Amino acid sequence: MGALALGLGAADLAFGAAIVAVRVWPAADYSRVTIESDQALSARQFFTDNPPRLVIDIDALELSPALRELVGKVRADDPFIAGVRVGQYQPRVVRLVIDLKQAVAPQQFTLAPVAAYQHRLVFDLYPTEAPDPLLALIRDRERAEALAARSVQDALGEFIGRVERPVKAPSPASGPLLADKPGPPSIPAPGATPPPLSSPAPHSTPPAAAPAALPGDEQRSIDRLVVVAIDPGHGGEDPGAVGPTGLREKDVVLAVALKLRDRLNSVPGMRAMLTRDADFFVPLHERVRKARRVQADLFVSIHADAFFTPAARGASVFALSETGATSAAARWMANKENAADGVGGVNLASVKDAQVLRAMADMSTTAQIRDSLTIGREVLALIGKVGALHKRSVEQAGFAVLKAPDIPSILVETAFISNPEEEARLRDEGYQDKLVEALHTGIRRYFARRPPLARQRSL
Repeated sequence: MGALALGLGAADLAFGAAIVAVRVWPAADYSRVTIESDQALSARQFFTDNPPRLVIDIDALELSPALRELVGKVRADDPFIAGVRVGQYQPRVVRLVIDLKQAVAPQQFTLAPVAAYQHRLVFDLYPTEAPDPLLALIRDRERAEALAARSVQDALGEFIGRVERPVKAPSPASGPLLADKPGPPSIPAPGATPPPLSSPAPHSTPPAAAPAALPGDEQRSIDRLVVVAIDPGHGGEDPGAVGPTGLREKDVVLAVALKLRDRLNSVPGMRAMLTRDADFFVPLHERVRKARRVQADLFVSIHADAFFTPAARGASVFALSETGATSAAARWMANKENAADGVGGVNLASVKDAQVLRAMADMSTTAQIRDSLTIGREVLALIGKVGALHKRSVEQAGFAVLKAPDIPSILVETAFISNPEEEARLRDEGYQDKLVEALHTGIRRYFARRPPLARQRSL
């Protein structure tokens, strides 16, 4: 036996899989725990109460320093995970105990090696009741309007306070009546009508910004709201393209999307919804579903892709194509973006009706594509004033994320992150601001010329 053991290599003596990396991705939508290993892992999970915990037993695995790193990966602001404990439960079983902050609906699945990843064991912790993105959008708008009204009311109150300052009583030697603040009295022109007095009584209440909306008024205001869905590409497990100095596509497009959201939210009657507002992965069909759930009037997907050669440069705008890509480069880019689900990690078992999803992914309308080309031309013309264009016309290809049949949809490649000069520009906040202004102006021009039809947005 000793001679046999000496004849075995290190790989033969090693037991179980080797852990390559562990990652935790917290987000309001869901939190993800990923264990990457050189071999496929098998696990079982169950709940315990008081306090709520998710217990996971991973078979054929020995406790390692890499696994212990999970404990320090949990962030204090994680909405679902309070902490993680790791231990050797049995000689061949490692146990993870995830302390929970709220009830969750966990999903467990495995991913085969793809791109730079080896085998991945994934645990997605979803809330038991999914948040309503439309309701969140409307409440966010109401909060912003209340804050703006409060600011106006505070300024009005300060002005009224100055107007209502008590006037000094006249004295025999004081002559004309003097106000608190000395200065020459205003003398009306001969024949002019004196201005009416508009200051309220000393104990009157300043006027409110607006009365509380009745249900009917609220519904009419919702109908008039223009909703733009902004889709920062990639995220979480999927970094997207990576520039020569390490700038990741998922980070730069999120920064641009957040700025564009704030810019659009400052426009009266317009509201922006992000398909992701942090570093987590959203499947392609879920991005489309979110936009349709809020009945968006426009869908804008933001990217910063790479190409085979660092010489490729310039921004591009894409719309959906029913018949085929307008160029080989457009087809290559669409295929690359459509493969994001494989890299980011999608639990196919959680899709209750795959046929419905496939049908939705295949739906498109001539009107949707026509409107997409119109907004695409508006945006492309303005982006061309910020930097170079890769193509001077809107290209078309079968991007899965553009296939909402009832929403005009465009995909904007802000630049080639694989080009060293363009990577440096994408990193610059000033350049990002110029891109945001171009996108914002193009979107506003589009809606100025093509106001969206009124639609019922029920809560």
